Amino acid sequence: MLLSLIIPTFDEEHSIEKLLKTVFAVPIEKEIVVVNDCSRDQTKEILEKVKKEYGASPALFPYVKNIVLIHKTKNEGKGAAIRMGITHTTGDIVMIQDADLELDPHEYPKLLEPFEKRNADIVFGSRFQMANTRRVFPTARYLANRFLTILSNLASGIYLTDMEICYKAFRRELIKSFPLEADRFGIEPELAAYAAKAVRTGKILYEVPVSYYPRTLAEGKKIGFKDGISAIGAIIKYNFFR
Repeated sequence: MLLSLIIPTFDEEHSIEKLLKTVFAVPIEKEIVVVNDCSRDQTKEILEKVKKEYGASPALFPYVKNIVLIHKTKNEGKGAAIRMGITHTTGDIVMIQDADLELDPHEYPKLLEPFEKRNADIVFGSRFQMANTRRVFPTARYLANRFLTILSNLASGIYLTDMEICYKAFRRELIKSFPLEADRFGIEPELAAYAAKAVRTGKILYEVPVSYYPRTLAEGKKIGFKDGISAIGAIIKYNFFR
């Protein structure tokens, strides 16, 4: 089973190299599609350096089948980057990995297990299913995530514990069938809405608890209050009008 990882990235010069080398080391066959959303810092140069290292010694990265770098010339947002990344995937399973190191790539086996053993079509991670020790994060962020997840559940008719999680994995033919259009962080409720519609047609969705290491705005966190308001609109739009 080949895993296609889509990594949308914007101004992540402090984390992107560590993230990629962590991903490289996970003992699962994978292709990596990095979509650089017109970063203003040194992200592009770091990505090219890492790919050059891979090209010079691919034997040192036995679990990596291919690395695709896409450098956009216009910043359009996470959703647009993910849509572009999907068109370059060839694996059996497509999964999204943020570049900020808030989630741990070593947990890929947990996320792939339902595909391999339970005939899953979709798997979401969840930061709120308590299975391990977890770092505590601010109440306001927790309540915002819980509110948006509850609203999404009411609109979609399926029960999730963490709609906003970036760890969403789909069989490739399924995610390619979704008419995605959200450009920014509305991609999360949009993917959840289409996942719910797929479940209603008989597809199988599982949630898996994952570890979470939140970062602050000072550390580079990009989603904010305005994105939360936009997410409410996206939940309504993609559950009722698409």
